[in-house]
Amino acid sequence: MREVFYTVKSKEIFVVPNFTSEGYFCQEVIPRELRVEGPITKRGDTNIYYCAPVGVHPSMTKLLLKRADEVAPGVPREQTALVIVGHGTSLNENSTKAIKDQVTFIREGGYGFAEVLDAYMEEAPFVAKWNEMSTAPNVVVVPFFIADGLHSYQDIPVLLGITNEPTAAASQNDVFWHNPHDLHGRKLYYSSAIGTEALMADVVLDQVSDFKTRHGLTKETAAGSNASLLKHGEALEFLLSREGGFRIGQVQVNRNDDGSWHCHHVDDAENRGGLQAFKTPEDARSIATYDDAGNFRALKTAPTLRRGWMLELSNTSELLLALDFLYPAAVGLWEHWLGNTLESVSLRETLGRQTGMYRFAKNITDEQAQQLVAEVCNPTSKCLRAISWSLDSEQPLTALPTLEQMNCNSECKRSSLPSLLCVAPCGQVISAAAERSRLSRTTSRQ
Repeated sequence: MREVFYTVKSKEIFVVPNFTSEGYFCQEVIPRELRVEGPITKRGDTNIYYCAPVGVHPSMTKLLLKRADEVAPGVPREQTALVIVGHGTSLNENSTKAIKDQVTFIREGGYGFAEVLDAYMEEAPFVAKWNEMSTAPNVVVVPFFIADGLHSYQDIPVLLGITNEPTAAASQNDVFWHNPHDLHGRKLYYSSAIGTEALMADVVLDQVSDFKTRHGLTKETAAGSNASLLKHGEALEFLLSREGGFRIGQVQVNRNDDGSWHCHHVDDAENRGGLQAFKTPEDARSIATYDDAGNFRALKTAPTLRRGWMLELSNTSELLLALDFLYPAAVGLWEHWLGNTLESVSLRETLGRQTGMYRFAKNITDEQAQQLVAEVCNPTSKCLRAISWSLDSEQPLTALPTLEQMNCNSECKRSSLPSLLCVAPCGQVISAAAERSRLSRTTSRQ
């Protein structure tokens, strides 16, 4: 999240959390990571507007009703209980408010359901007791989550009694397509997560519209916010105009005579005739998702980009969008590095703000930290990024080459894209630090 503003040149930026509630992440983590200070943050000549999360908007009601009708077509609402399921947590009292509000909206809105109930995985009322909470002959269960994951694939089906234990079959989409389930003498209909509904895009725009109204932003205030999105600095224009193209990570980029572009894996330079052709920037996202063995690439800057493709793009704006799918924020970070406006975050600062199971990460020693970074961030085998952050405000990292050592000097900075840049320790580093700290505590006890 700390990198996203490096990709945007608009002077008006709306941030909409794709979360279901105004809980811990929306109130504490996102503002901290994006460095926003309340609803409106001024940063230079840029206005950043921090909207409420999608899950608290009233238009979520129509999505819930639509999903309920889709999962139980033709089933009379007056004979149906609608159960909206959330996680439940003690971290923040607002974590369940959005679900309770939706239950109230639907229950009091005259939508015709026999019962409308809220239930949770880890706090009362528990979803595992759905059969005791409801009496209607038909029960529709809709998970109030942004995406389908282990909770909706495995955990909730077990709690509902659809399956006895998490299995391989329960972790696939088909868990949602065997409705109805005959349980406790009733018909149970189970839906995929509400956030998978295509109309969620409209809810995002609804939150932006409501923010404008609430804060008196006129159309003129935000007018042209996208117009400057693809204006780039002198250095980038020079780079894009190079006859020999340029390399970024494991991608070779070349310009065609008509101004269009083509990209391919650097190792496929001698095999361009046998490559699978792709035509849109969005195709870059799918190219970057899995490696050659079909494994998911959680870290897009890992040296595992798959081969065998050719991406053909019509213009420069499509190219820049594709590059952000292949290597998120890479071009923006590079431009800020050239302009000496890159704001890095040290390892100690990052570890110091961790909570929950990761709070112990801050306990690693300096020696352990140096060794850990060398292992987790190894540019040859783990991550292609060049680190711009330090151990702390006074100590540099010593186990890996510095950013300046990995890149060309100031005279050639503008002629080629440097190594992909890293401005803050990522989740891979934090997780490894927490594990290293845990092992140290275990060893010391023994």
